[in-house]
Amino acid sequence: MTLGSVPPKFKVSIDRDQCMDCGRCIENCSYGVYRREGDKILIESRKCTGCLRCVAMCPRDAITLTEKPIDYRSHPLWTREVREDIIKQARSGKIILSGMGNARDLPVIYDRLLLDACQVTNPSIDPLREPMELRTYIGKKPSKLNFRKTESGDVELETKLAPNLKLNTPIMIGHMSFGAISLNAQLSMAKAVTELGTYMGTGEGGLHRDLYPYQDHMIVQVASGRFGVNIDYLERGAAIEIKIGQGAKPGIGGHLPGEKVNEEVSRTRMIPVGSDAISPAPHHDIYSIEDLVQLIRSLKEATEWKKPVFVKIAAVHNVAPIAAGIARSSADAVVIDGFRGGTGAAPKVFRDNVGIPIEVAIASVDQKLREQGVRNEISIIASGGIRSSADLAKSIALGADAVNIGTAALVALGCRVCGNCYRNLCPWGIATQRPELVSRLDPERGAVQVSNLIRGWTMELSELMGAAGINSIESLRGNRDRLRGYMLDEGMLKILDVLPAGA
Repeated sequence: MTLGSVPPKFKVSIDRDQCMDCGRCIENCSYGVYRREGDKILIESRKCTGCLRCVAMCPRDAITLTEKPIDYRSHPLWTREVREDIIKQARSGKIILSGMGNARDLPVIYDRLLLDACQVTNPSIDPLREPMELRTYIGKKPSKLNFRKTESGDVELETKLAPNLKLNTPIMIGHMSFGAISLNAQLSMAKAVTELGTYMGTGEGGLHRDLYPYQDHMIVQVASGRFGVNIDYLERGAAIEIKIGQGAKPGIGGHLPGEKVNEEVSRTRMIPVGSDAISPAPHHDIYSIEDLVQLIRSLKEATEWKKPVFVKIAAVHNVAPIAAGIARSSADAVVIDGFRGGTGAAPKVFRDNVGIPIEVAIASVDQKLREQGVRNEISIIASGGIRSSADLAKSIALGADAVNIGTAALVALGCRVCGNCYRNLCPWGIATQRPELVSRLDPERGAVQVSNLIRGWTMELSELMGAAGINSIESLRGNRDRLRGYMLDEGMLKILDVLPAGA
């Protein structure tokens, strides 16, 4: 091993008795692990990222991928990861980029929250035989409704209702931009949400013209870089989201490496081909809640007050008072992104060390809004590490109106969570703009996969609600009595406003 080199993380092996030298591994590996030399296929394990594309595509199951035994002397403080990061920076002198969400082995609060179920005196509800109300409305709700009688004797609603998004399921797909992911990935998800009657975000990369047929189910985003933002873009969205922060990198802006900015991305984002798209850390027209109010009202006025406007923030230590300010800013929903939220590219030091868990953020924000009497003024959308229908149910019980999923949808499309999204080499055609790789992802088939995932989670949510004797999302929202904490300390239970298991 030479000075400053990093040992390979994986050992790639080919069973030569099974291998028929078809070359599928060479064709499918975008990282250059395999190459042909004469009549042999040679392996360079050092380049392997663990994406498993070769294993999946080998017709003879001849390829084996294993984590390589550690090449460092074991140490509790100076772990392999720590030393490898030092070596990388000693060689490059640059920030270490990473993809996906926080990869540290920290306790997951969702896994230490248990849902309630009814027994004997309070019977459960059978969702197969009794109606379950899963429709969710995102936006401001009136504190009361006023009616008046017309001259003809009819009754009319006098209260003016704010625009709301109607969701057939409390599951949306979060913002992943064209550029960070491929158009085929976006199309897969757009087709799915349109079929299911829910919504997805465009990310901060504008709206590609091929997504126009699905615009009624797209939430357009206005981020600090304002990439792709014009009046046509704003008018096409069903709602508008102002992105202030992101769970994977609170306090800094987005980063799209220039190698991902091809002509189509350039046209959609309105930036030069090959240029890094780096959003400023702050919006340079937002330095106070009053400034935020002005931007929200400007966006509403530009779209004739027909669209709800959301504000997305990262889950940080003072997230509750920030959300309370947003609730008074005329925003219709606050999107809170926890520290396990995914990303296409982020400094690793931010991804793994900044922010707080989404579970804590949901509970503290919901409690703060209720204390201040403004809970109906704004919806809460939770994101950042939602992995299952159980996480979904627990999020709503903690106080969310709905959730955004991201990585889960990508996994449904084939993502193996290798964390190399920023390299533009995704062999599954998801986090890449290279045409030969993008073509590997069929949007029609992808849409079926994503639809199945959301449909399955929705069915499981119905079952969980029924078991708890609840027949509507509204009754589950903020119902922390239906949760119990297991192996959580007293301080965490107090923040979550949840009793310990057995109480």
